[in-house]
Amino acid sequence: MKLRQALRSSVAAITIASVAAPTGLSAQTSEAAPRGGGAQVRVAQAKDFSRIELAGRAVARRDGQVLTLQLARGANPDISRLRVSPPRWLKSAEMRPGVLVLTLADNADARVGTADGATYVNLFEKPPAPATPQVAQAEPAAAPTPPRPNPVPAGGVVRMATKIGAGQVQLSFPWANPAGAAVFRRGGAVWVVFDAPATLDVSAAPRGLRQMSGAVAYRGNDYTAVRIDTPPNTPFFAASQGATWTVILGPGAQVEQAAQIRVVRDEAGGPAGLKAAVSGATKVVRVADPMVGDTLSVVTALGPAKGLPSRREFVQMALLPSAQGMAAESYIDDLAMRQDGDLVQIGRPSGLTLSPASASVARAEATLGAPQPASLPGLIDYQNWPKTGSGGFLSRYNALLAAANEEAATGRDAPVAARMALARFLVGSELSFEAIGVLNDTARRNPSVMEDPEFRGLRGVARVMARRYKEAQADFSAPILQDDPSIALWRSYIAAQLAQWPEARSQFGAGAEAFNRFSPTWKARFARSDAQAALALGDVNGADARIKLALMDKTDPLEELATRLVQAQVVEALGHKDRALRIYAAVAGAPSEGLAAPATLRATKIRLETGKITPVQAANVFAGLRYRWRGDATELETIRALGHLYLSQGRYREALEALRGAGSRLPDLPEALQLQADLGAAFRTLFLDGAADGLEPVQALAMFYDFRELTPLGADGDMMVRRLVRRLVDVDLLDQAAELLKYQAENRLDGVPRAQVSTDLALIYLMDRRPEQALQAINASRTTVLPSALNAERRVVEARALMGLGRYDHGLELLERDNGRDAQDLRGEISWKQKNWTAAAATFEKSLGDRWKQPGPLSAEEEAKLLRAGVAYSLAGDDASLARMQQRYSGFYDQARNPEALRVALTGVQSGPLSVSDFGRATADNEAFAGWVAKMKVRFRERPAPLGPPTPAKAPAAPPAAKQAAATTAARG
Repeated sequence: MKLRQALRSSVAAITIASVAAPTGLSAQTSEAAPRGGGAQVRVAQAKDFSRIELAGRAVARRDGQVLTLQLARGANPDISRLRVSPPRWLKSAEMRPGVLVLTLADNADARVGTADGATYVNLFEKPPAPATPQVAQAEPAAAPTPPRPNPVPAGGVVRMATKIGAGQVQLSFPWANPAGAAVFRRGGAVWVVFDAPATLDVSAAPRGLRQMSGAVAYRGNDYTAVRIDTPPNTPFFAASQGATWTVILGPGAQVEQAAQIRVVRDEAGGPAGLKAAVSGATKVVRVADPMVGDTLSVVTALGPAKGLPSRREFVQMALLPSAQGMAAESYIDDLAMRQDGDLVQIGRPSGLTLSPASASVARAEATLGAPQPASLPGLIDYQNWPKTGSGGFLSRYNALLAAANEEAATGRDAPVAARMALARFLVGSELSFEAIGVLNDTARRNPSVMEDPEFRGLRGVARVMARRYKEAQADFSAPILQDDPSIALWRSYIAAQLAQWPEARSQFGAGAEAFNRFSPTWKARFARSDAQAALALGDVNGADARIKLALMDKTDPLEELATRLVQAQVVEALGHKDRALRIYAAVAGAPSEGLAAPATLRATKIRLETGKITPVQAANVFAGLRYRWRGDATELETIRALGHLYLSQGRYREALEALRGAGSRLPDLPEALQLQADLGAAFRTLFLDGAADGLEPVQALAMFYDFRELTPLGADGDMMVRRLVRRLVDVDLLDQAAELLKYQAENRLDGVPRAQVSTDLALIYLMDRRPEQALQAINASRTTVLPSALNAERRVVEARALMGLGRYDHGLELLERDNGRDAQDLRGEISWKQKNWTAAAATFEKSLGDRWKQPGPLSAEEEAKLLRAGVAYSLAGDDASLARMQQRYSGFYDQARNPEALRVALTGVQSGPLSVSDFGRATADNEAFAGWVAKMKVRFRERPAPLGPPTPAKAPAAPPAAKQAAATTAARG
């Protein structure tokens, strides 16, 4: 008790508890330990034998009448009882370091075994030696039984033959000589076991049939077996003819009628057991079942066939249904099956637990002491429900199960008392999944039980234990439980687990009158969950009061540490971070990862906030913790903290991958919703607030494609796409920019915003020299209601696309009434391409306007227009206009980018080195096109994004061509 008091005395003592108290430590355990500090010794005396039992496992060695037991390391049992008053058939006992030496009486024998984690020694009187008949002296000794011919064929391979017909599958196994066999069913498989170690060739086994789906052969040291997968309700038979065994699967005629093996109680003296007469029994083999992971005891026998028609259940074992031979499934470690001629004996050193001969007495014992209902539907009677009695858990479980099966077999309207008793035992033993299975089966067979408040309460409790909170809510919401205070506490607990904080607080108050009727463990859990709800709602004082309530009763150390963990959160909310850190650090040393992981997480957060560790160190702790503990809210909180830390360090891709990877896990937890919100916020920060602007455009594009499902609907998503397109256009990734805008126009927008985005898409196509696609983008987004400015812009874009396709007249026709600057420039370009020099020159000069009156160097676009105007006037032979241009712009030569080209274009005089190719390059279409592209890039940077109501968006994958190009460019970069 001192350890438990110390655990409550201060926060620092938690560390002592976490180190000194192993899982499950309790006051009762320490009191039960012997004063010697080792294995406990128990002694019992019966009429026919004495029993000595040692806690733990020991290795036995027998030398005559001296039995030596090698004990576990450090064991030092108190054997004073054996020395002072040794039981019958024990002469003396001596304790040596790590060894217990027992000297048996001269007429005594002993059996050693293990059960329930303990080693026992049964002492009994040696049986008298059988008297030798007088006739034996006169008659010669009986001749030994001749050995059976070896059944293994030459080469050691037995090839299975298959025959299908009349709704049956026949599998034949031809041996060289008659072989012992056993054919039995276990679950969804029929086993065929032979008593000879040969190689079975089952390659001819059919697959996918109604009667069987496959077969697998196994070979042991002294047996050969084949496991055949069949539906559980498929009949099976066995027959022998000479040295060939045939197994038949499916309903129909039998080759021969199998005799029935009769299993009865062994009435001979000694421990209780069973016996069966199996004609032609050859041996007992131990066959490993790889699907279940245990070992079966199998009795093989020669033909003709004989078997057990149905499964026989016993407390410690079960005999499986067989068409030939016998097979036993053991629930204990020391089951023994022996064959002596045709007699098979089944038992164990201490005897089997067998029911009395009378069936009525068996039924009475099956229901005797059955767990009874609690006083309220939501209570768990931990004092009575999990009791097992002297036979141990397995004996109690099998007895209750047998009673439940017998009850269920009586029909649909049978009573449910035995099945409810079994469910109470399982819930009291905290075997929640098993209890759910029993209760679900009961409801399926007896639907009326759904109106029973105890049934709904018991199943709801089991579901809470299994963390199936929403299923438990369905049970606890039944009208028959609406006003029950014990159920209200369970509703409060579930609401806290699902972050339904107001509901949790309300239901806790409704169940306050039943609070003290629960066990200390559940009282602590209920109060702790209400403390979490109060903390989440900002009621720190209320949370502190609930923590004190949770600590009032004595619970096991781990349960108390869980309460201390919530207490640390309350202390942290009060602003005492140093004190909270000490509690977290102490709980982090608990021997339970379910407590250590969240404590480590919160301690690391505090250390990071207070500057005691660097972000890199914190990231390393979080990264290790996300794999150290998985499957609950702590995992999601860890990943959330790691994602935020990665974002603060500029590790954007790692942050998004971490957050997205956990977003779909555990969707029912409230932390999953918070994590999804964090993921969306991180994506907005990157592509809307500009955090990704520091990345290379191709890296930003690749990241956007990899996480594009996070793009929000509406204006924010459109703005993200717009920002990314601007960056792609700046670095001439026009194809990728076009794919983004095309998806946006086709899937996300409608009306005016779609027309504007389609206009931008057409501009990008023109910049990429794809006029046909530009024209398609304009045509696909036509609508009758558009602003005048947007209509004018679309006309210019369409005319430029027509120019690119060589349809000059159509382009000029579109621009006929448009006097805007862009339209005027485009008319000049079309005239230039048509070699209408007079019109082109006049258009270029008009576009320059009064620029000659303004000081300062010409821009690249202005210089190109002046150059083209001079060349056009020269080609048109208009010397007067050329002289006028020379007079106005001669002062701009020296500051021009290509002064010699301007001089030659306006005067025809060359004063410096200028080749014909240089002049041609300066006046070519490429220069004008490059200038237009540069102007469009500036427009993309300065134009606001189109905003409008989104259309219902599809969610197709990223455009393959754009995504592949982005990945290729990223790889090259």
